[in-house]
Amino acid sequence: MADNTGTAHSGNGLEPQTIAVVDLGSNSFHLVLARIVEQDVQILLREKIKVRLAKGLDDDLILNEEAMERGLQTLEIFSHTLNGFHPDHVNILATYTLRTAKNRNEFINRAKLVLPYPIKLVSGQEEARLIYNGVAHSMHFPDKRLVIDIGGGSTEFALGQHFEPLALSSRNVGCVNLTQQFFADGKISEKRFDKAVLKVERELQPIVKRYRQIGWQACIGTSGTASALLEAGRANELCEETLTHKALKKLKKKLLAYEDFESIDLAGISEDRKGVIVSGLAVMLGAFEMLQIDELEYNDKALREGALYEMEDQLEHDDIRERSVDSLISRMSVDLQHSERVHQTSQILCQQINDNWTLKSIPDSKKVLHWAAKLHEIGLHINSSGANKHSAYIVANSGLPGFSQEKQQLLTLLLRFHRKKIKHEEFADFTLFKVKDVYRILAIFRLAVLLNQKRQDDFLPELIVNADKEQLNLTFADNWMDDKSLLYANLLAEQEHLRALDIELRINEPC
Repeated sequence: MADNTGTAHSGNGLEPQTIAVVDLGSNSFHLVLARIVEQDVQILLREKIKVRLAKGLDDDLILNEEAMERGLQTLEIFSHTLNGFHPDHVNILATYTLRTAKNRNEFINRAKLVLPYPIKLVSGQEEARLIYNGVAHSMHFPDKRLVIDIGGGSTEFALGQHFEPLALSSRNVGCVNLTQQFFADGKISEKRFDKAVLKVERELQPIVKRYRQIGWQACIGTSGTASALLEAGRANELCEETLTHKALKKLKKKLLAYEDFESIDLAGISEDRKGVIVSGLAVMLGAFEMLQIDELEYNDKALREGALYEMEDQLEHDDIRERSVDSLISRMSVDLQHSERVHQTSQILCQQINDNWTLKSIPDSKKVLHWAAKLHEIGLHINSSGANKHSAYIVANSGLPGFSQEKQQLLTLLLRFHRKKIKHEEFADFTLFKVKDVYRILAIFRLAVLLNQKRQDDFLPELIVNADKEQLNLTFADNWMDDKSLLYANLLAEQEHLRALDIELRINEPC
């Protein structure tokens, strides 16, 4: 197999590199391979396998063994296609079912044995943003547009203009979980259908006012349900190029004429779509009626394409995460000069201990430290008392486009415990990052903040830092610490704090 570990850039005479996105959806798992050529994404291969993961999620949000096995078997198939890819060129996204399942870590840990690439849990808003990104890159439209993506476990609503999303929402109704709730035995009735639509309308109620206020000039549908409904409408001469409200109501009448899923025999509806087409129609019809939509056009670009374009941006050094962090701090009163001091110190520490503390499971650790330096004092905007808690709260509860759920949790952790006592019970249960690496990056950031407590440029002398396993040694210039009694006392206190991370901090004694 060809080596896929090289650069992903296409400029400067280098060969275009293949990148991959895997979408672990609630209904199907998808794999897309693409090349970056002259700042464009060329699709090379698409693989899609029905998994119906959401079907295995019970009322207690536990994913059953059968659903896990279906998912793992699919990942085994994908692993052959991805053999040889560099981890930076593979983006695996887990959506509604896995972000909802209480036992998701069991699946993720087992998946690592099959497919040795990080699995990123994507929040509902982030999923909606990536879907919009895929549509925005694939079709030009000067005015505002509403994008609707009906998945297996959730439906995303993204409203935006050009490349800028203006409103993002994920609602917990999809074609699989709605089937489980209202059509579990495969029987169809008007009473059940109306209850399903009512469920959708209640779920959409909180977003209706805002979306109507912003308004839109076009409505776009993406992914399997929208495609299947449009195909059924065309095949039965209910609509032509767009899916209309009138066509949906006529399609409802035709589908309700059947007693169960098995007996559905309607042009344009494939065999594997029969089990979810009724609930998919209920979601679409509920959305049309709540948001007063007249017609919808279909676009075949969505989450996976949005993620591919984002990978292209990041590989070309236009990282949306930087913009997300900068956007957040622009709304707060942040001492950027001090943030830069902390950042520079964290980079010095990283550079000197890189050989022994590689932080391999956090490949962009220097970026994470930079973002943490920028954000660690935003809590002062609320109150100086408990500012670290406030900073963590703001980041944990902010929409940060481009950040996976775990990366946002890691950033939150650094802000929450950049000072004072470390409380393990408040640590997230990470699957992407090794515990040892989390401990080490937290220790580095704490020291970077502590060493800049004077908030002065050129305060620190040249530092000598080295690490040996879980021992960290700090050496200052001769006699520099003699008149720094407060800093020295704080470093001694930090020795005690870092023991909670199983890290021994050693400091040269003042002369």
